[in-house]
Amino acid sequence: MISILRRGLLVLLAALPLMAVAAQSPKEVIQGTTTQLLADLKANKEQYKSNPSAFYDALNANLGPVVDADGISRSIMTVKYSRKATPEQMQRFQENFKRSLMQFYGNALLEYNNQGITVGAEKMDGNDRASVDMTVKGNNGAIYPVSYTLTKLDGEWKVRNVIVNGINIGKLFRDQFADAMQRNGNNLDKTIDGWAGEVAKAKETAEQETEKQTQ
Repeated sequence: MISILRRGLLVLLAALPLMAVAAQSPKEVIQGTTTQLLADLKANKEQYKSNPSAFYDALNANLGPVVDADGISRSIMTVKYSRKATPEQMQRFQENFKRSLMQFYGNALLEYNNQGITVGAEKMDGNDRASVDMTVKGNNGAIYPVSYTLTKLDGEWKVRNVIVNGINIGKLFRDQFADAMQRNGNNLDKTIDGWAGEVAKAKETAEQETEKQTQ
């Protein structure tokens, strides 16, 4: 079974750069970009499958303007570690974080076969924070809930977190980072450089939780 985490996360994150988000509501961002992504995949899937590196590079290049990479990175590190990190370490972690996500989740996105994605309600939390619901239909016909948290920065809505089938991905990565720091003797560089492996562990944990919930 293709992980619902991989499908739901990549559907949004890969699609968001295709739209000009400043003048759109959070729901319009999700709805419009999801539609455009699925159309792009339908047109270019075989090309992407034959050249996955180009696919990963394209996704990475587009994430920066529309995802709050700095906020996500600092949230994963928590203040305990981010306040000790140099600007170079923060930048390196952001790049490793985005790249590892694309590498581990990109193939699942390419395997998506239009099972069904529906964008639901938008919920505002003040003027600069919102959540947008989505449901994704799995290969087995089950419906999985996804919720994206967006934050408004300089007039633009950017993704800050995602909850997939009850699994808080931000918290999952925070726990994984803290665990890695302990195992690495609080060596920040070692943890940053090994983050791809940590994402793999987090992905496995999320998939196991998803499987348990569907049984």
